[in-house]
Amino acid sequence: MKRMLAAATIAFIGFAATSAQSAETLKILTWKGYAPQELVDKFEKETGMKVELTYTNNEEMIAKLRATRGAGFDLAQPSQDRISSVQAEFKIYQPMDYSKINGDQIIGSMLDAVKKNTKVGDDSYGVPFCYGTSGLIVNKKLAPEANDYTALLDKTYEGRISYRLKRPTLIGLAFAMGDDPFAKYGDPTAYKALMDSVAGKMIEAKPYVKNYWSNGDALLEMVRSGEVTVAMGWDNGGWKLHGENPDIDFVAPKSGALGWIDTFAIPAKAKNIEGAYEWINFMLKPENAAVFTNAEKYATASKGAGEFLDKEVAGNITRSFTEADIDNIKWYPPVGADIEQLEGKILDTVKAAN
Repeated sequence: MKRMLAAATIAFIGFAATSAQSAETLKILTWKGYAPQELVDKFEKETGMKVELTYTNNEEMIAKLRATRGAGFDLAQPSQDRISSVQAEFKIYQPMDYSKINGDQIIGSMLDAVKKNTKVGDDSYGVPFCYGTSGLIVNKKLAPEANDYTALLDKTYEGRISYRLKRPTLIGLAFAMGDDPFAKYGDPTAYKALMDSVAGKMIEAKPYVKNYWSNGDALLEMVRSGEVTVAMGWDNGGWKLHGENPDIDFVAPKSGALGWIDTFAIPAKAKNIEGAYEWINFMLKPENAAVFTNAEKYATASKGAGEFLDKEVAGNITRSFTEADIDNIKWYPPVGADIEQLEGKILDTVKAAN
């Protein structure tokens, strides 16, 4: 009996130790660069938890969480416009408990926007982490007049143009042509007519395009080498190249840069929920958020991070954006699956065209 009792006790202790070890692991599904090793080490030291990172993008994030019905990860970082429609259909996230969030260290307007844009029913599902814009990356010495998305269709830059065959290109060109694609999200017929018009312009100008980039590093190398002088890309890519060559920079298009916000969201079957909230609050502390921004060049939702930023990083925004440019940023609203499917078919048509 004593042996059986001892064996049972040992088994229980082993099980408890395994459970404790599991509870102390924080599994994060995130973008590359969003969890700098310096901050991972600091968090692990402060909390005793082990952080496990899986790098992904919006499409893969949704696919992974759909496949497990929201299991396998304690925290995810989807873009704010990719939450509400997915949540309404697949229920892969759980409502955010904002009482566990230190809202005082978050830019209030941004937190309010994310609450609104991630709302499903009475609940909201996100907390802002960082934001940025896409627009033009231009070698100003070689393409001094390129100041709107229509430069991507301009024969002047034949053979030196590159952009992604993705929805931001369709949207940016629609704005540059004088329309508002976001206003048509609720009317798929009108949206398709607008995007068919955009696609027609893209097909007509297809001979001018050097390539459709899919890898950000490859794009930067093409601009760096002079192969490409006008591209659609992200602000931080342009700023990175500007640090190497002052002729190259990010340009906020006249019709408006496209703005995105990446968030924190908690999967429906997360196990280490308290750890997830600890990580959110930790990453939005001003001094920690600044470590991220200084490394990745993305602006942060942390209210007080500015005083900890490197001078060069802080200067990028003021160089590329006037006040009017900032006011003109087109923030992505939530997008429905029907709109994305429509865009995908239109992009396939552009890709297949001769």
